[in-house]
Amino acid sequence: MGFTADQEALVNSSWESFKQNLPGYSVFFYTTILEKAPAAKGMFSFLKDSAGVQDSPQLQAHAEKVFGMVRDSAVQLRATGEVVLGDATLGSIHIQKGVVDPHFVVVKEALLKTIKEAVGDKWSEELSTSWEVAYDGLASAIKKAMS
Repeated sequence: MGFTADQEALVNSSWESFKQNLPGYSVFFYTTILEKAPAAKGMFSFLKDSAGVQDSPQLQAHAEKVFGMVRDSAVQLRATGEVVLGDATLGSIHIQKGVVDPHFVVVKEALLKTIKEAVGDKWSEELSTSWEVAYDGLASAIKKAMS
């Protein structure tokens, strides 16, 4: 069975919850990434020279882009059953930054933890699965562009 309308709706509604506190959830997201993979700090231009995860327009813009692309992946999965990157440079950017498979796992875990934080008691297994499937679709498309 493909990505359902209910799954897309869950991703969309929780995306809206995330955007309601973009500064806070952006810091939460990158803090979670660096807790699991401290060496990843150097991969992000807006983090590599900072003492920790500090809120900034660049941090918020990148977090919004990441979560937005996952949300867009949900829409694509529902509509066509596959994810096509809107930005053809994503593969080369990820190669240039030294991204490898374990990094995708860390980002996925941080993304899910952040969405769980954003939605609070609305968190459910179905919501988690919806974001996981959408993220996996995006990650797969990026990995394909990296090869």
